[in-house]
Amino acid sequence: MYSTICTAVLCGIHATEVRAEADISTGMPGFEMLGNLSQEVREARERVRTALHSCGIELPPRKITVNLSPANLKKYGTGFDLSIAVSLLAGCGLVEESLC
Repeated sequence: MYSTICTAVLCGIHATEVRAEADISTGMPGFEMLGNLSQEVREARERVRTALHSCGIELPPRKITVNLSPANLKKYGTGFDLSIAVSLLAGCGLVEESLC
């Protein structure tokens, strides 16, 4: 299942929209993150998985792909963790996705 969650990032004094897109599909189990990501954003994979596990939510053993777009914007920090988690929950059908 595919889901998109909208968030924003500050670039100087301007806010720029960022979309956390999650696709949970059949295939070899794995968790990939795409986009122009810094190392701390790439580490969100483990932080989000651990946080969901602590809440009693297990991600399905499927191919999980998370894309943070737009690709031309470098993403830094841990501020995308919640957006990634919500997009995964929406992709699993555990929360209702709102339109961007």
